[in-house]
Amino acid sequence: QISWFFLRFSSSTVTMLAPLLFLLVFALVPHSFGAQLPNQNQAKEPPVAANGQPFPWDRMRLPKTVTPLHYDLSIHPNLTTLDFSGVVRIELDVHEDTSTVILHSKQLQISGALLMAPEGVKPLQVLEYPRFHQLALLSDSVLTKGRKYEVQLEFAANLSDSFHGFYKSSYRTSSGEVRVLASTQFEATFARGAFPCFDEPAFKANFTIRIVREPRHITISNMPKVSGGLLEDHFDTTVKMSTYLVAYIVSDFLSVSKTTKHGVEISVYAVPEKIDQTAFALDAAVKLLDFYDDYFDIPYPLPKQDLAAIPDFQSGAMENWGLTTYRETGLLFDPDRSSASDKLGITKVIAHELAHQWFGNLVTMEWWNDLWLNEGFAKFMEYISLDITYPELQVDDFFLGKCFEAMEVDSLSSSHPVSTPVENPTQIQEMFDDVSYDKGACILNMLRDFLTPEAFEIGIIRYLKRYSYQNTVNSHLWESLTNVSRMEHREFCSKRKLQSGTSWHSGDELDVRAIMDTWTLQEGFPLLTVEVRGREVRLSQERFLKTNDPSLTEGFLWQIPLTYMTSASSTIHRFLLKTKTGVLYLPEEVDWVKFNVDMSGYYMVHYAGDGWNSIIKVLQHNHTALTSNDRASLIQNVFQLVSVGKVRLDTALELSLYLSRETEIMAVTQGFGELVPLYKLMEKRDMAALENQMKGYIVDLFRGLIDRQEWTDSGSVSERVLRSYLLLFACVRKYPPCLNKATQLFNQWKDSDGNMSLPVDITMAVFITGAQTAEGWDFLFEKYRHSMQTSVRSRMKTAMAWSPRKDKLQWMMEQSLHGEVMKTQDLPDVVVSISKNPHGYKLAWDFLRAHWHTMIKKFDLGSSTISYLVTGVTNQYSTTEMLDEVSKAVFFGSLTEETGSEMRCIQQTYETIEDNIRWMDKNLPLLQAWLNKQLNIVLLNHFIILHCLL
Repeated sequence: QISWFFLRFSSSTVTMLAPLLFLLVFALVPHSFGAQLPNQNQAKEPPVAANGQPFPWDRMRLPKTVTPLHYDLSIHPNLTTLDFSGVVRIELDVHEDTSTVILHSKQLQISGALLMAPEGVKPLQVLEYPRFHQLALLSDSVLTKGRKYEVQLEFAANLSDSFHGFYKSSYRTSSGEVRVLASTQFEATFARGAFPCFDEPAFKANFTIRIVREPRHITISNMPKVSGGLLEDHFDTTVKMSTYLVAYIVSDFLSVSKTTKHGVEISVYAVPEKIDQTAFALDAAVKLLDFYDDYFDIPYPLPKQDLAAIPDFQSGAMENWGLTTYRETGLLFDPDRSSASDKLGITKVIAHELAHQWFGNLVTMEWWNDLWLNEGFAKFMEYISLDITYPELQVDDFFLGKCFEAMEVDSLSSSHPVSTPVENPTQIQEMFDDVSYDKGACILNMLRDFLTPEAFEIGIIRYLKRYSYQNTVNSHLWESLTNVSRMEHREFCSKRKLQSGTSWHSGDELDVRAIMDTWTLQEGFPLLTVEVRGREVRLSQERFLKTNDPSLTEGFLWQIPLTYMTSASSTIHRFLLKTKTGVLYLPEEVDWVKFNVDMSGYYMVHYAGDGWNSIIKVLQHNHTALTSNDRASLIQNVFQLVSVGKVRLDTALELSLYLSRETEIMAVTQGFGELVPLYKLMEKRDMAALENQMKGYIVDLFRGLIDRQEWTDSGSVSERVLRSYLLLFACVRKYPPCLNKATQLFNQWKDSDGNMSLPVDITMAVFITGAQTAEGWDFLFEKYRHSMQTSVRSRMKTAMAWSPRKDKLQWMMEQSLHGEVMKTQDLPDVVVSISKNPHGYKLAWDFLRAHWHTMIKKFDLGSSTISYLVTGVTNQYSTTEMLDEVSKAVFFGSLTEETGSEMRCIQQTYETIEDNIRWMDKNLPLLQAWLNKQLNIVLLNHFIILHCLL
């Protein structure tokens, strides 16, 4: 699954809005290596069923006395009355004698339950325990170990009005007609809301599905149809899989199809009026499924793979086996209206979901604590696959940003290990965060670099082949990689020697599990401090942690695959640091040393002594001596080190001066990413003079690069994304050349009634400029209402959220909540965008509080959507007054466990605001002094030039 939050970061809107947003995403579980959550797996009191009888099971996880082998599921949805009924027959394998079967059901009306035993059909008593979403089926006779039985349950429910389970979606045609469809979203714990089942990933089974429909609709599911009539479609039996991967859709969609070179039929489904936007996704899916088929050396096991664009969809996309589902913005592409970053984002999402067909579907984590085995790998494979299949997309220019985002999450004491104990549905939902996705991908990339790409690929193929159709834990992966690496250990050692004579493995027997346990079983990441004294390089590691409590950094130790290069040689040297401290010896004294080459490792580096001054000198005089990724990592590292008091702010700002000569996207956007938040914090305080001074510095720093941008769609993908980014920033900051050009283009576009063709990559800058007037905003809204291009609507919506008119901003949030004019799935995007608007941040906070209970019901407790709303609205607050208003006594503190008080994002919010306050109190005087110094330098230079001219 790609959560809604992660899809945003690959969309054009967010890519281009990045310099305006200061989005910090953190997560919460208890501190310390291998921390355990409180045991919430067991009922605190003896459980009582809904009818008042004792319930025979007191744990949240299901017993393993019986397991499902096969589901025969018949579903009859009614898209007029918006409900459904069904019958499920489940074949059981009995592992222990029992008279009780415990399975899941959530808000289903169970009308009949039967046991099919060898001796005949018998009724079952049904008890419900809603707190754990469980049913108990009680038999008068014992189900005997080793014998096969079936249970049959009749059920009914309303189609969900949220975005999970079996839920209602709708869309409006160009003529204004509203049409209804029904679709599923079962990950992580929502299959139980659609049919009674054993809703845990380890309970894999086969599924045979039948769906009753009206003649005007079609149905699609995981497998192809084997028969269909006017009323019932019968789908072939699936391969063995987990319940969360089951999917079915009843709709009026149309489709386009192609066949891969391996004989798999690929189809893309969409609403009829948008079927012409599916060609790019179809071609991408064909190319990517063929790539994975070859790369993993395991044939895709199903005869077809469908991709469906759902009009209402909370997640970004979902990897249901054979029927992947997507937001429309994640799948539909218009060559004339979609941007370069739209193409990049759509291709990444498809690559992610198709990678899941192997990582997640074929081999599935045993429990949600190891979700990263699914999501980290799928995120990682996005970049591996696209680097080969779509080299023109230049995905390597964007991977590093994922590691920076993960480090934001991972740098607070409220972070959690990649592999974390979880039990209840809210905790499971919270696993779908930056740690599971982005940190997971980044530590896999580090491991691949450590083992070599060839050994890594062999190891994961063996892992997939060995555990096909099974469930795994972390150690299964490490065993596969260790075995491959040990066989070729001598070859690696001979290839990878340091000039100092030290290899990666220092002659030790390679133990991948011992290394990787330090990265997956403890939260956070290391800060490597480097001090060069002549030829001697002293190393020490500690946890990087934004806190005012140094004791929280104690007790952490990683095995770090270090890489470094020096001014004397471009050779990449390697060393595995297993201890708290270490010493390296260089063959000669050097001007500078750069550790974590290309930032392939998931750690930060602090250059003690005169180290940062040496780095600043090379950047000022010859910045291309270091790669773009190295330059981006230095920018990120130095500004983050200011937050923990390791580096003075003026040192970081001195380093930023080199950015006036920077042209590469990763370094430029990281420069914005570190500098823009400084004035965003000031917007929440009454300090307009310093705020404007900081804004002026950033505009001056990038003025040359901004002035060189053409208002066209020319260039590579990275160049086009960077152009969008720069022009948008310049227009928002009211830089006259950009503002004048954007105003001119908006007026021309408006005069043409929106028919004039604007260069796609500059439309955000044009739209956001136009939205500053009431007349321009109204025109944009009319075009938004009638547009059938999802990417265009997305840009218009974001531009409208930047209006200075508070009445417009309030109206947008209310309309998004109602879901008629603006879809409710877009509500989080609207609210958070408005919270970044200096005119709207208070409105967004008030709206979040006022509609909290509605939103947690719609988007579900613990979801990445709720987390994004909470952190997105509050993470730029920087005063004690704001902290008091947000915190315990006023809002979040008034919540109960049922309304979200235990969610990680609540603690995350407190820590973020506290960190902002500490930063501001400590660094504002330094910032003021440094900006004044720069202003004096500029004035002096102007005086000298004027004097020379006279």
